[in-house]
Amino acid sequence: MIEEKANKIEKKIVPTVVPVNEGNKEKVKEIKKKIEKKKILKKDVAVARGLGLNISPKQCVYICRVIRGKSPDAAVVRLQDVINEKRAVPMAGLEVGHKKGKGLAGGKFPKSACRGVIDIVKQAAANAIVAEIENPVIVVAKSDRASAPFRKGGRKAKRCYLYVEIRDGKSGGKK
Repeated sequence: MIEEKANKIEKKIVPTVVPVNEGNKEKVKEIKKKIEKKKILKKDVAVARGLGLNISPKQCVYICRVIRGKSPDAAVVRLQDVINEKRAVPMAGLEVGHKKGKGLAGGKFPKSACRGVIDIVKQAAANAIVAEIENPVIVVAKSDRASAPFRKGGRKAKRCYLYVEIRDGKSGGKK
């Protein structure tokens, strides 16, 4: 794949040079060196960040637990099920009512938070396609509390940072 792209670059640049004569050999060598420098390197990681998202950081932490270890497509489908109220997000650490499902102590349907996370996961998946990752898996999905502005009445708004990292699943994924 990388060699094919290098060949395409070479075909675009080399025909613009005058046919090879004894005087032009140096120019051709310089162009070939430039082509070797322009070879595209395959990246092993794709990252997407969401900064200052207007979603609950508490809910985002539990959503990140759900999508970690899944492929981006499976994560989007899982979060879409939460939005459609088919499957709940497990929130066993909180005092939340029980939901239907095997082994699910308690959960909620954080719809607006899932919509925000879906956007970031889709962006990370697009970055994985650009980085030519063959078997993408979400390795790191973490959420942090962001600085929140004051709202009417002195209340603080909800803001969070979201970080999603995708690696190749066949090569082990994790460091």
